[in-house]
Amino acid sequence: MNGVDIQADGYAIEVKRLIKSYGEHHALRGIDLNVKWGDILAIFGPNGAGKTTLLKVLATLVKPSAGDVSVAGFNLKQDAIMIRRRIGVVTHQTLLYDDLSAYENLRFYGKMYDVSNLRDRISQLVAQVGLESRIHDPVRTLSRGMQQRLAIARALIHDPPVLLLDEPGTGLDQHASAMFANILNSTVNKQRAVLMTSHSLEQGAALSSRIAIMADGKIAYEGSKQMDISNLRDVYYQCTGVKD
Repeated sequence: MNGVDIQADGYAIEVKRLIKSYGEHHALRGIDLNVKWGDILAIFGPNGAGKTTLLKVLATLVKPSAGDVSVAGFNLKQDAIMIRRRIGVVTHQTLLYDDLSAYENLRFYGKMYDVSNLRDRISQLVAQVGLESRIHDPVRTLSRGMQQRLAIARALIHDPPVLLLDEPGTGLDQHASAMFANILNSTVNKQRAVLMTSHSLEQGAALSSRIAIMADGKIAYEGSKQMDISNLRDVYYQCTGVKD
């Protein structure tokens, strides 16, 4: 499923008045957010701010309580299946099968998405994430960092127009983080968009074209990253009351 058709007019991600409640707990409190094609939006915020919940809603893993969401031109309520085929997702869970090899995992997901030239696509991605020497080893024998690299390859296997990444740098060493940055930069163009959460202001700002800060289930700040890291830390503290 390479070269998925997308509705390039408008926004890659459009969120209006999004609310998600779990009983008396309100995880998202009226989120309004737009991500343009070609954007890499990094979302920061302390634990409990609602970052992961927002990403799960966009990934169709959690149903919103209220509000409107569209991803790649498709409405979440009406076209969840269409959205799933147009997103690549990295979460805190790798979504890999431990007893299968790296190659077998990528082949499984590639067949699920009907990826053409699958063998070549797997070879390309494995080389990009630096796992050539471990391609036939069971996932359970890989380090946490290697598993995270493989999870990134899994998310990219079908060349999705929208990437949703929940703290993708977790478990990556400095070399692997640089490798991920190169992959991200080579992936994004005017027909691609990325929304990622990050616990690191410095790393997230370096990777992104725009930034947002969440606090208490709301977007407290949104804009381009036209400020140095010191000023960004000040803005983060003003929005969240937490020092980075």
